[in-house]
Amino acid sequence: MKKTFFFILVLLASLSKTHAISNDATPIVALETTYGRITLKLYPETTKHRDNFLKLLNQGFYNGVLFHRVIANFMVQTGDPKSKTAVGNATLGAGNVGYTIPAEFVYPQYYHKRGALAAARESDKRNPLKASSGSQFYIVQGRVFAAEELQEMEKTNYLNLTEKLYQETVKTNQVQFNKLKIENNPAKLDAMRDSLLNEVRNMIIKNPTYKFTEQQRKDYTTIGGTPHLDGNYTVFGEVIEGLDVVEKISKAQTAENNRPVENIVVIKAEVIKEVVSNKQSNK
Repeated sequence: MKKTFFFILVLLASLSKTHAISNDATPIVALETTYGRITLKLYPETTKHRDNFLKLLNQGFYNGVLFHRVIANFMVQTGDPKSKTAVGNATLGAGNVGYTIPAEFVYPQYYHKRGALAAARESDKRNPLKASSGSQFYIVQGRVFAAEELQEMEKTNYLNLTEKLYQETVKTNQVQFNKLKIENNPAKLDAMRDSLLNEVRNMIIKNPTYKFTEQQRKDYTTIGGTPHLDGNYTVFGEVIEGLDVVEKISKAQTAENNRPVENIVVIKAEVIKEVVSNKQSNK
């Protein structure tokens, strides 16, 4: 009877380590690497990414993975399960856990400033919904941008957004477009196109998401980042200690496919604070 009771206690204790946490929890985790420790906080608003990361971490999944893709002034990437047993010249980055995570864009609140933690994913062509890899992630190292560079990016963002919304609007009015084409009425077609374009432009003026916020502008022109990735990859956390370690990893000598010549290993990944309130985590 005592042995049975002891077994139940052990089972409950093990389950308590992997139970789902509350939606407003902000866990703090540490990655012990061969170059030093990186401490991260996970955002409560990106619940699916946070909980998946914790699940894998508690399973010991990240212990022994390599930083398999490293680009100076850009980012460092890890999480490929195949990297644990890879030979020195193997091409890495295609390994996965057999599932993806739906995108959770909390933009512009969270963006690709220096130290941002984000999920890797396949290209838009193969992955139009921008679903995240189930295990691979990257940490932004980036670079500092001039104000003029950000202005040019905003112009490009505006043009791309206009084209995207215009094409979506055309699709919703396709029946009317086809009717005018059959009638062979180019004047009415042009008038309709102009009308829809003005409609799109008014939509953008009311909600100018193509522009950087003041905080983004401040961060990108001081600490740096990778602003061209904003709104396209899920940012689900950030570095709170160890940016110098990220910097060191990003400058490692690399071979083909941006894989470091020397193996840079995540020796151990663990939760160091189970739950931190959102207010506390933002201090």
